[in-house]
Formats: sequence, C-alpha cells, structure tokens
Amino acid sequence: MARVTISRSKNNEWQQKLLELRRVTRVVSGGKRMSFRVVMIIGDQKGKVGVGVAKGKDVARATEKAVFQAKKNVFQVPVLNGTIPHQVDAKHSSAKIVIKPARKGHGLIAGGAARVVLSFAGIKDATAKNLGRTTNKLTNAEATIKALKKLKVPAASQR
Repeated sequence: MARVTISRSKNNEWQQKLLELRRVTRVVSGGKRMSFRVVMIIGDQKGKVGVGVAKGKDVARATEKAVFQAKKNVFQVPVLNGTIPHQVDAKHSSAKIVIKPARKGHGLIAGGAARVVLSFAGIKDATAKNLGRTTNKLTNAEATIKALKKLKVPAASQR
C-alpha cells in the first residue's frame, strides 16, 4: 500500500520522499472515520534532513501537512567526507539502530527507512543495522533521526 515517490520542491533545494502512506480509522458514535497518515522524509543531500508525520482526510492534504512538519523538523547532520564521524546507536520505541562510518567508496549499506534518511542527509558511505523487532517505518526513521542527532564533530576536523 505504500507508494514511493521522490520529487524536488519548487526551489530545487529539498528532495522529498513519501516513506509511508497508511489508512487509519478512529471510532466515533456514528461508526468509523477514516483518514490517511503520511510519513515524509525531506533532505538536501548536503547534511540537512527532516521527518514529518501528518494525518488528513485525503492523501493530498496529509502529504502537504507532512512536508510542512518535515521542514519544521530539519536539522544539520555532521558529514565528513561522505560518512559520519563516529559510530552511533539509538533507540526509539521498539526500534534500535546502529550506524557505523565506512571508508570512501564503500557505499551506503542500510535497509528500509534508515537508508532513505541517511541518503537524504547526504551520507554516501556508512553501514546501518536495525536491531529492533519492529518493521514500522516511522519508528525506524525516528530511531535513525535520534542516532544522527547524537553525532558530534571531532575538534580537530572543525577547522
């Protein structure tokens, strides 16, 4: 059910990808009300990345709101020569992730939501492993974001 689209925004700075599209319901006195939940990843492939989650009555409105939320959640990732400065791990809900730096030319070895987040952040050489028991794309993306927020740039390379 998850439709994958990659597109550039109007100013050609941000790439965006629909990570997950899910139909959700809530029970009210008259029955069930259906809406759509969208998880959107945006990034400029130069170190900035963000995740947005939103719900709406139709897919277009939910997507628009998710892009707006993702732009509000954008942060800078320290990228050194196409990789991360050091190994980092994080946990969000039941998702656990470990991200390790790699030498130049190694490539991005990651799966699912972690691969999308890392590539949109501009990381070209790294290895990531999901260690949790969940296949939820939102939870895995949030764990990856938490891990990237833990990264620190060594003092010697800040010059």
